[in-house]
Amino acid sequence: MIIAGGDWQCPIVQTAKKMGHEVICSNLYENSPAFQYADWGEVANVLDKEKNLEIAKKYHPDAVLTDQSDIAVPTVAYVAAHMGLKGIGEDIAQLFTNKSLMRDFCKSNGFPYPKYKLCYSCEEAVDFFEKVIGGKAIIKPVDSQSSRGIHIIEDSEQLRNLYEDALQYSHSVNAVLVEQYIEGIEFTVDGLKTSNGYFVTAISRKKHYSYNASIAQELLFSHYDGEYDYDELRTINTQMVCKMGLPYGMTHAEYKFMNGQFYLIEIAARGGGTKISSDIVPIMSGINSNEIFINQLLGKEKQVKLSDEREKCAILGFFDLEPGKVAGVEGLNEARNYMGVKDIMLPLQAGDIIERAKDDRSRAGHYILWADNYGKLRELEEKVKSTIHIIYEGK
Repeated sequence: MIIAGGDWQCPIVQTAKKMGHEVICSNLYENSPAFQYADWGEVANVLDKEKNLEIAKKYHPDAVLTDQSDIAVPTVAYVAAHMGLKGIGEDIAQLFTNKSLMRDFCKSNGFPYPKYKLCYSCEEAVDFFEKVIGGKAIIKPVDSQSSRGIHIIEDSEQLRNLYEDALQYSHSVNAVLVEQYIEGIEFTVDGLKTSNGYFVTAISRKKHYSYNASIAQELLFSHYDGEYDYDELRTINTQMVCKMGLPYGMTHAEYKFMNGQFYLIEIAARGGGTKISSDIVPIMSGINSNEIFINQLLGKEKQVKLSDEREKCAILGFFDLEPGKVAGVEGLNEARNYMGVKDIMLPLQAGDIIERAKDDRSRAGHYILWADNYGKLRELEEKVKSTIHIIYEGK
């Protein structure tokens, strides 16, 4: 049973089917994208633990899982526990989804952390911001996803205006996390916990939109970086996952580098979204983490051996398009056929309105490219961008 059935869950549903399994998929909408690949689609909010448990009791699955969805992780753990199936446990699920608990963990276990406080009212948040942080801050929901409700704050008035927006995306507790803003370059680290240890499968360096520093425009995946020590980052992330007690499965973490240290932003017990776990991890590591994860749940875990191709790199890029009304799109099919293009998603059609992205889900579209070295990767990216043309009404 796979909980969550949006675009990013399609790959793991397809993987399960290719492995010969029957799949039940639950998601909020009747036309959820992953339903078309599943044997059964059941309408249920991924946050509704009891409804998803009811579905599980109806079908009696051999395993329950999710991928690329933070908010589904606690529900998966709950259903697994009540069905007697293999799961990471409800306490571990909370630790890997509650950003306040992650901060507490770092504080208690010697990992770098910013000034922070879980605030239960706007006034409490303003008071902490003014008296303790005294500078640039960030407010975020406790347990949301896709950058929803996250805002960079520079003054008290701004915090008052945006507090309720952050609060509406906190699911498990009626509070908002207020913390010192961590300056610096951001990185993602994906990995896989197995019975033989923890393996880092992909690392990326992020670049954000110029108009919104909370939303990624590019994730550049490589095995090393000329400015930052990826071996140190691998070690820190491995220590983090093992100390947090994750028994098995995929992870996706985000870090920032400030004052000579890597600071955890957040870490999740699932694969990276926008097809990182399904498409990019196999390119960068040589393993299919989705398939391994499914086998882990079924007691069929296999030995993991990562690829030693150190020059290979990949990019997950998000289009930065001029706002306006779309008249048409040209060149998509041609671009998709270039060698090294893994995926291009640009679901625009005549009449659509392009706006600036407000969170991860409102970005216009993405592309996933790979090459044997950095120079070839950037050449391919320019070729793809020059091939695709957005035609605007009135222009």
